Amino acid sequence: MSPSAPHLALLVCDTPIDAVRQAHGEYPQIFRTLFRAALPDELTDFIIDPYDVRGKMEYPSDDALDLYDGVVFTGSAASAYEDVEWINKLVSWTARLATTKPQIKIIGICFGHQIIARALGGECVPNGKSEVGVTEVSLTPLGQRIFGAETFNIEQMHRDHVPTVPPTFHLLGSTPVSQNQGMVRFADGRAAVGSDALPPIHILTLQGHPEFTAGIVKEIVDVRAAAGVLDEATAQRARDRAEWRNDGVSVMGRAIWRVLRA
Repeated sequence: MSPSAPHLALLVCDTPIDAVRQAHGEYPQIFRTLFRAALPDELTDFIIDPYDVRGKMEYPSDDALDLYDGVVFTGSAASAYEDVEWINKLVSWTARLATTKPQIKIIGICFGHQIIARALGGECVPNGKSEVGVTEVSLTPLGQRIFGAETFNIEQMHRDHVPTVPPTFHLLGSTPVSQNQGMVRFADGRAAVGSDALPPIHILTLQGHPEFTAGIVKEIVDVRAAAGVLDEATAQRARDRAEWRNDGVSVMGRAIWRVLRA
């Protein structure tokens, strides 16, 4: 880890809907808000460089990559299994990053979680059910050690999922709708975890959205319900849970920083 402010690359995989963008900003701003709110006391600042991998298919150069402590993948309304140029490029780039730059931590959020799974021996498929709004995730014993909690609440917005855990990864948590709610791969490639201190984590992914707030989700739910993308029952369940505790900053954001700084 560099002694100066942590330096992160943000792979921007979509643009927020207009209502979210006007009220909360683009994804770089939304992620800066999350990381700043969860910033450890001993850190005073950090740097995030955004790369538009969807619209411009832009990526850090190999030389620039060596400057980064971590690469963060945002969510997207796209499906990670689509056979389109920008997604195929992202999958191949991710596989190369994970293989050739083991010193760089990788964090995947929702679509990013799914892309990482596809790039490293797993798959992403349609779920058949949606998860929308604040949802409680039951954690595995490993997930409890990493997040310091037995469960956490996270904002969800997805219809696709990663049905199984790819080789060399470990499951962190599950819901009744989506069994793989997050996973890790250790830097030493360890396949089993004992009672000793955990080895450094190379890759951490989450199916949910720690960067989403109640306001962001409300805007998305209202727009998608009005367009018929979400049925009214699903939209109403999300609205009913809008005031539930959201652990995006206090649990997941802080855990992400621990991974990035280990």
